[in-house]
Amino acid sequence: MKRMLSRRKFLHTTLAAAGMATSLVGSPWVLARADDSVSRKRLVVVLLRGAVDGLSVVVPHGDSAYYESRSKIAIGRPNEAGGSLALDGYFGLHPALRPLLTLWEQRRLAFVHACGSPHPTRPHFDAHDYIESGTPGNKTTADGWMNRLLACLPGPHAATEALSFSPALPRILSGALPVTDELPNANAARPSPLDRARIADAFDSLYDGADPLSCAYQEAQSARQELHADMSTGLDSARSDLKTPSRGAPNTSGFSPLASRFGRLMNKDSNIRLAFVEFGGWDTHVDQGNATGQLANHLQPLAEGLVALAQALGDSFTDTTVIVMSEFGRTVSENGNGGTHHGHANVMWLLGGEVHGEWPGLLPGARYEGRDLAVTTDFRQVLSHVIERAFRLDDHAMTTLFPCLEIRRTPLSTLLRA
Repeated sequence: MKRMLSRRKFLHTTLAAAGMATSLVGSPWVLARADDSVSRKRLVVVLLRGAVDGLSVVVPHGDSAYYESRSKIAIGRPNEAGGSLALDGYFGLHPALRPLLTLWEQRRLAFVHACGSPHPTRPHFDAHDYIESGTPGNKTTADGWMNRLLACLPGPHAATEALSFSPALPRILSGALPVTDELPNANAARPSPLDRARIADAFDSLYDGADPLSCAYQEAQSARQELHADMSTGLDSARSDLKTPSRGAPNTSGFSPLASRFGRLMNKDSNIRLAFVEFGGWDTHVDQGNATGQLANHLQPLAEGLVALAQALGDSFTDTTVIVMSEFGRTVSENGNGGTHHGHANVMWLLGGEVHGEWPGLLPGARYEGRDLAVTTDFRQVLSHVIERAFRLDDHAMTTLFPCLEIRRTPLSTLLRA
């Protein structure tokens, strides 16, 4: 049985409440107009490498098949010991994500369930490639969709417009335009021009006054230096091999201090438009746990870090969209090792609203290939709706971002009911 999940008519309404929705005006090529409201918009993508179990993140406690399929690892119903945190009467939030409840109550947090790639791949590396290139099924795409998005924004472009907090330049930000890797390590990809002494000295001399522009530059540089000094601790020790499902991404244990410093940097430096951060450790084939255990131990610091990011962004949080996503979901049924295997659909998180999506149900007949939560919403439709409303991109630009995707000019919740 399919269930419609939106408690409001449109996700657009909740995004507007957070300052993220804008009207669409036709224009040649890229932007409707490069006005100040558009220039303030930012996008942060948090990628959970290894395939997080979305059925434990946003728990369908109203679907009896969920508990029939998970005798050991299911998250209990609200008001039960170790139970989920009530959201809308049918879905609940994993108890380790309790720090996010304040954002939920403020209508600053949204979830799109049964979301994912239309391509059926199950290997991590193929799925990473498709979700980062934005072209599922096509491995020949030369760049990532966030680099293409940067190219669609008004120029000229500087490397510091897009930041990557990653052990190596991620596929999602690879492309023709330069980006800055803000996580110091041996695999750092493209250093900022400001990391070069001669360029830094020139800029320091140029902006050494007390005028507003010089003050803004000095504050941004101070924050950036603080970020470099502190972010190399906490995350380095958690790195794993680049050949694992996590692709060298750290776990979430050091996210809160990173998020606080990163948020302050974004708040001070209006030139930053896009940012990417990734975390590993979500491939829970064994001993996944339920309200406590391996998965919970990763989710709690993730939630704390997202809250720290929102707080550090201050007033600019209303102009920032944060998307949390993973390459695919996990099986409905638990395995014999107290874990789950690679699945299909998952849940996307948006800092901006409530629960949305078309719920296909977990009965065996409704499952994808008889084992997984079915995809009812292409992940690119979610991205396209968020991006076009934040940055006012026209049809040509959206086609550049997501080739072969039919862009639907309808409110997101209507789209999800289609």
